[in-house]
This record gives sequence, C-alpha cells and structure tokens, in this order.
Amino acid sequence: MIETTKRAICVGEATIELARGGDGRFALASSGDTFNTAIYLARAGQPTAFATALGDDPYSDAIVSLAAAESIGTDLIARVAGRLPALALADAGLTGARRTHGWGENQPARELFELPDWSLTAAALTTARLVYFSGITLSLYSNVGLGRFLAALELARAAGAKVAFDGNFRPHGWRGDLSRARTVFAEALKRVDIALPAYDDEAVLWGDPSPESTVERLQAFGVAEIVVKNGPNGALVANAGARDMVPVPEIVTPVDATAAGDGFNAGYLAARLAGHGAMEAAAAAHRLAGQVIRHRGAIVPRAGAAMH
Repeated sequence: MIETTKRAICVGEATIELARGGDGRFALASSGDTFNTAIYLARAGQPTAFATALGDDPYSDAIVSLAAAESIGTDLIARVAGRLPALALADAGLTGARRTHGWGENQPARELFELPDWSLTAAALTTARLVYFSGITLSLYSNVGLGRFLAALELARAAGAKVAFDGNFRPHGWRGDLSRARTVFAEALKRVDIALPAYDDEAVLWGDPSPESTVERLQAFGVAEIVVKNGPNGALVANAGARDMVPVPEIVTPVDATAAGDGFNAGYLAARLAGHGAMEAAAAAHRLAGQVIRHRGAIVPRAGAAMH
C-alpha cells in the first residue's frame, strides 16, 4: 500500500557501485545522486521516500534494505522480474580525482514511468510535500517517460508540493546530445520551485559566464528560489527579491568530493522544510557538504553525519 504521509520524495536511480579503496581493492556499495540526497534528508529527520525501479536480484534487495535501514520509504521502489540495477565502477584517475564508469543502459529505473503501474508512482508524487530530482533523473527517461514525469510534477505542484531540482549535468548520460539536454531541462525548469545547480555544470551545458548569469537564466524560467553551488567559492542564494553570497564556513581539503553536492542539497532542503530561511539553510548545507567530503564514498558513517 502506498504511504500518504506528506514527505519528501526523491526520484532517480540507485546503482550498485564498486569503489576502489586506498588498498587497491574494490568494495561494494550503493550510489545514485538523488538516492544520496534521500539518505541525508532522512537522517535530518525529514520523512522521505525514494521512487525508482530495480530488479528482483540480491543486489536490488540490498539497495532496498539500505533504504529501509536509513528510514527511507521503499513503497515507491518498483521491482521488475529478471532485471538488474545499473553498475558503477569508481576509481581514481592519474590526477587522483575520482572518475566513475557506468553500465546502466538496461536498468529498470529508466522505465519507471513506463512500467504497468507507472500511474501509481505519478499519483504518489501528488501526495508529496517536496519532490526532488536531478538532471541525471531526466537523462534516464525516454520522451514518453519524460512527458509523464513532467505532467506528474505539474499535478504535484497543483496539490501543494514544492519541486526541487539539481541540474547535475553529466554529458555521457545524454550521449553528448547537449541540444536534447537543454530542451529537456528547459521543460523541467518551468515546473521547478527550488533550483540547486552547480555552477560548473551550468557553464558546460548553458555557457553561463558567472553564477549571477545562472541565477538570471533560471529566474527567466520562473524559478523562485535558486542556490548556485560554486565549490569553495561559496553559494549564491537568490530568493524573495534578494541575492546574497553565502561563504563556505571552512575550506576543507577533500578526502573524497563524491556526493558533496548531494549532501549540500539535502542540508539545504532539510533546513527549508524545517522552517529556516534560505541563508540559514545554505549555511547548514555548507556544513553538511563539508562533512561529506571528509570521508571516502558518498555516505558518511552515521557517527559523522550530524546535520547541525
């Protein structure tokens, strides 16, 4: 039975990740940008669910078990017989920077809005307090799936949900087709209340010369609340007619920058859902992102995951 509590619903993919550790060995974990954000939102005490599709294999079972262990609602995780989740392999390049290679062309998450019960997922979004998704989410779906998802977002907003979006542009997910990515993003942005883009992604996709120009472009789409993440340079917050830079409270040399943006987004959204203002929320977001990059992997061990 689908839960109807007002909650945040994160939509996207959860993948199996093989990450090489400092000893050169690979360890098994789960990954996914919106999945990471869902975990940190739930840890912040916000009722949260994750909407995706997985297979019926033991690795999919492990992802569902992890979600449940993190107090994430699993009722919107569809299971598809005979299928497998996507696989990601994370390794360090020659510069030491993390690089990820993915195998996910046949993952069930791509068909979330084309499965026989897709309308149940769409209906669940209309019960949400917040719907969160990313550019990676958009890159998964066919034009049919996108049409259904965007229509569901409209219905969710009409029912009172806030819609939050992180562009999180990854060219390989769009097979290098920047034109299609821009078209899809433009349609999605018309349905977004809170945009949480990273400036470097926006510069690649749109050619934005500055975070200020990113704000202006998103405001032209009608987005009311915008936070442009710019790494150690801080975050530019535009909300309620004001525009302010919120600096990073402490410059941290990353142990692993994986999921810094996902953690930032969760910190920001959790604070906003708890009733804090945008500036205070951005400061909380910086603090959580700073904790995330002090640890290897996307998910900080629980003892180090304090939100405030």
